[in-house]
Amino acid sequence: MTAVVSPDTFSPPNPADIDKVVHEPARLLIMANLYVVESADFTFLMNQTGMTWGNLSSHISKLEQAGYVAVEKSFVGKRPYTLLRLTADGRTAFQTYRQQMSRLLADLPEQ
Repeated sequence: MTAVVSPDTFSPPNPADIDKVVHEPARLLIMANLYVVESADFTFLMNQTGMTWGNLSSHISKLEQAGYVAVEKSFVGKRPYTLLRLTADGRTAFQTYRQQMSRLLADLPEQ
């Protein structure tokens, strides 16, 4: 038996309202990891996400350009050290995205 969904019972978010910077799977994974910690270093994120150095670096750059991630670079001894954290805008963007996706999934009819 197939359920008929009326427009009254299912209201997905407007695709134009979904933040494409956050929606991209690799960036979503980075933001989810940063959401639960105050800050994380680059190596930690590489290990958590399974991304290569170049791939992670590229996605972090996009998040930084959007104002969602703050990047602090320094040296520990002679080795470069990169510390990352979500900005207030990044935290808000992630929370908004999470609410949109939760609403979308909650509004889907059971099969």
